[in-house]
Amino acid sequence: MIRKINLTTTLTVAGFLLCSQLVHAASKDIVTTAVEAGKFNTLAKALDAAGLVSTLQGEGPFTVFAPTDEAFAKLPEGTLETLLKPENKELLTGILTYHVVAGKVDAATVINMSGAVSVNGQQIDIDVKDGTVMVDQSQVITADIECSNGVIHVINQVILPADMNLVETAVKAGSFKTLLAAAEAAGLAETLSSGGPFTIFAPTDDAFSKLPEGTLDSLLKPENKSKLVNILKYHVVNGRVYSSQALELGEAETLLGPSVKIKANDQGAFVNNSGLVSTDIDASNGVIHVIDTVLLPPEDQTAESTSAQQLIHKTLKTGSAYYNGGHHFACAQLYDQTTHKVLQMQPQALSPQTYKSMQAALNQSRHMSCSTSRAWTLRRALDTAYADLSKTQ
Repeated sequence: MIRKINLTTTLTVAGFLLCSQLVHAASKDIVTTAVEAGKFNTLAKALDAAGLVSTLQGEGPFTVFAPTDEAFAKLPEGTLETLLKPENKELLTGILTYHVVAGKVDAATVINMSGAVSVNGQQIDIDVKDGTVMVDQSQVITADIECSNGVIHVINQVILPADMNLVETAVKAGSFKTLLAAAEAAGLAETLSSGGPFTIFAPTDDAFSKLPEGTLDSLLKPENKSKLVNILKYHVVNGRVYSSQALELGEAETLLGPSVKIKANDQGAFVNNSGLVSTDIDASNGVIHVIDTVLLPPEDQTAESTSAQQLIHKTLKTGSAYYNGGHHFACAQLYDQTTHKVLQMQPQALSPQTYKSMQAALNQSRHMSCSTSRAWTLRRALDTAYADLSKTQ
């Protein structure tokens, strides 16, 4: 879904809160509650086929946007039967986890949100249309069914995550022909199709047309491939970073190395000096934010102003402030960027055991949906690396 960035909207829908069915001291888990309700039989069957029953009976907490049996019946004929086949378990799991948000998000919180990141990794859009709370294109018809390990909000349609990759999404949009041609010339199209997840700050065709005459033609020449690669990598960030998270972070380290600055003011939101036109366009392997000017990296990409040890020290100080201030996502993202950078900067200065443990922590954290767990996993890895590097000083 393409949406103009909105930094101030607060949603208030009295009707949504009035339809809340709050049950205090709930003693039954999400799956048991759904089964006993009698109108989520298809959902229960799908959870069983995907192997998610034990997860949603676990400690949690979770928020589930639960489609009714009638909601599943609206799917095209044969769709459900196909999804329930063993060979389609991964696809089914992706759809079901798109209906789940880590943590307990009650109705009073939902109406003040414009989106929520699902366990699937993609963001669910939350909006109000004609006084009705919408989750993507589905209507919330009952809210706040309390469970021992979370809360259920009932919806009247199955919501589907994006199924096209970043390149396919850009092709369909029709306004990124130059960017796609550049990615192909740089040999990055395959990575952006099958790798990730990535966040792309994507310049439109109009953005590329602002470059000085002859610049683009020169960059597309084979002899200038390395320069083109650097420019494109400066537009890409590891992981999914949605607009609200990006503004909270204030900056994001690119695949090239240097970070881009992200800010908002009375004139709008910006990445460096490029305006954000549209945000949070989901793809199966990342998210796209549209910008109106091509980002150009700093001249010197190789100079390192700090050692790995100094970088870790600075990161832990800043990250601790983020964490203690309740900004766990920003903390985890900062730790992720630094861990990735340290592994590239001074691998030879780390013991083989520390290097492997940092790689493992980075990979493990990128599969976690909980920002708190991500932050602590990476914090422990950085602490170990700092101690290891101290021995070599």
